[in-house]
Amino acid sequence: MAQAVAPTLLEPLVSREHLRVHVDAVVRGRLWDQVFERPIGATLQELFDNNLVRGVVATDALIGTHSSLHSLRANKCFLYHVIGNGSGEWKVPVGGMGGVTAELERVAREAGAQIITGAEVTSVESDGKTASVVYGDTAVEARFVLSNVAPSVLGRLQGKEVHDAPGCQLKINMLLRKLPSLKSGVDARLAFAGTFHLDESYDQLETAYLESVAGHVPSVLPGEMYCHSLTDPSILGPSLAGHETLTLFGLHLPASLFEGRNSELRDELVRRYLDQLNTHLVEPIQDCLAVDASGRPCIEARTPLDLEEELGLPGGNIFHGELDWPFAETDDEVGRWGVETEVDNVFVCGAGSRRGGGVSGIGGHNAAQAVLERF
Repeated sequence: MAQAVAPTLLEPLVSREHLRVHVDAVVRGRLWDQVFERPIGATLQELFDNNLVRGVVATDALIGTHSSLHSLRANKCFLYHVIGNGSGEWKVPVGGMGGVTAELERVAREAGAQIITGAEVTSVESDGKTASVVYGDTAVEARFVLSNVAPSVLGRLQGKEVHDAPGCQLKINMLLRKLPSLKSGVDARLAFAGTFHLDESYDQLETAYLESVAGHVPSVLPGEMYCHSLTDPSILGPSLAGHETLTLFGLHLPASLFEGRNSELRDELVRRYLDQLNTHLVEPIQDCLAVDASGRPCIEARTPLDLEEELGLPGGNIFHGELDWPFAETDDEVGRWGVETEVDNVFVCGAGSRRGGGVSGIGGHNAAQAVLERF
């Protein structure tokens, strides 16, 4: 599936039928039906007998997506998580994501771009041929506008009534003096080299979703951790040599649960997640944390409401909205790039574009292609 679909993400959109024929020609068998037509939960129940194995596979369908495994919404999330680079292999950029940003800045400045920070845009107006972007007392005239904010944010800047799709996750970042030892005896550098799953069996994931939909914090919190510093120590820089990072991603924690109690619930969830992790460790994770110059543990947590307040992500949705299938949904979309808006010279260039998702850069590539076509 990755070999068939990934190359199409950087090409104009094709119809659903066109993509199906292409996938069937490359893969053959029932894979199209299992990924695009049937809920991923039904497919996993058919393919795997073990409840834990089903859950480990299913988590790729739920990162940043508040959904039952019996909904096709989960299938879209699953698809984008397993087709990267045409192999499903995830890669960490040297120097971390900050290294990517720094390189983009360098190339942009060398090309003559002017970068303005601390300038909150208050409106975007366009007649399809010329546009005006307003921030503060300044209005910038432009032939094209490329928007890397969520589509609903862009809609508000254009004076439209829009609907947000809230996020559903807790992120806990930790800087460690050392990796903790596990009660299982498995070497920590092996255990944390991939994805470390916490209470993510198939049944636990589905139960957590049903409890959260009912307005309750899940009784058992599903989560998973990644140690990016094991893959690329350069993300820490020379001054932190020998340290490690752990990032814990908590699932099925929609923004609505935090309303009116964001700080209190954040602290409660951090405590609960660390307690769950500690059941597998010889020593508490708290004893492995690095401390800052003031002696405070190097740990931070962000809820959906935190992301909305700090970054302007509507409802803290890390995908900027609902994910779309990687094909044209209507005849009018065929041959387009999935970045177009109702206004001819305004484009979405970020995660909110069709096929955008998270930090792939696909939205930016496709927006650039759409603009070049109009020169």
